[in-house]
Amino acid sequence: MNHEGIPRFCYDCSMRKFFVLAGFLCLAAGARVCAQAGTGVLEFTARVTPTAAKAEPVREFTFYLLTKSYIEIVKELDERDGPPSRDKFIDELKISPEMREWLHKHDVMDITLPGFDKLVTPEDVLHVPEFLLAYQRSNSGGVTNGIPVPKFHDADKTENPARYEKQKQEYMTALKKFIQAHPQTMAGMELELDGVNPARKWAEAQGGHRRRVAQMAPAEAQTKYLVAKTDTDLDGQGRFSGLPAGNYWISSLNLTAAAGDARLQWDVAVKIDAGQPVRIELTNLNATDNLSSKNK
Repeated sequence: MNHEGIPRFCYDCSMRKFFVLAGFLCLAAGARVCAQAGTGVLEFTARVTPTAAKAEPVREFTFYLLTKSYIEIVKELDERDGPPSRDKFIDELKISPEMREWLHKHDVMDITLPGFDKLVTPEDVLHVPEFLLAYQRSNSGGVTNGIPVPKFHDADKTENPARYEKQKQEYMTALKKFIQAHPQTMAGMELELDGVNPARKWAEAQGGHRRRVAQMAPAEAQTKYLVAKTDTDLDGQGRFSGLPAGNYWISSLNLTAAAGDARLQWDVAVKIDAGQPVRIELTNLNATDNLSSKNK
């Protein structure tokens, strides 16, 4: 204060405070500039080209930027969820132990396909109850000349078990010789095996597993690996900004972009460099799924 009691204004002190504050503001602004310079931008255009038609933009469609390939995410879930075990599946089938044993030894599940008889030996026909019944049915009604006819009856099994076993063994021996001499009589067996064919249940088990994985994968991708998501505009264009340098995947997850007969999904790897804009086109050529070509 001066002698009159009025506070003195310290010009030097005020200027020093001003320059310190300005310095902090400059540093903060510089940090923002550096941060922006350390990130990149991804611009993309998505188009679908139907057969014999012009490319159409993928409008108002959500794309996701991930730190991991969506295909790899699905594969990991497929292994983690545990695909159905073939051996376990066979063990749980309601069939004879003999047929279960046969399925374990043979890499086949659909026993109604044409040519199935080529996988079956005369011993298999006699050993597996389902095969024996199918063979008997396919050769019944007088369609096969000279085929042995069983003389034993179910009633003999309790009333005269010794005779039942003797006549059964005689029939099985005669039938084996007949099949060996006439292997063509096994053709058509597959037509009588539909009731015990495990292929349908096996397909249902595999389909159920695939559906579970398909339901879990989008949530897994967005929970653990999502960086950003954006919707395309009416020209099929989209943009991701402020991306740290690194490797990414632009993905449609399980969503399908459709145009005409084309059905496409994408999972495209892209590398982002600091301060460098990246532009890519998503087309039929880099799509991961083209249902139109699969259905042809």
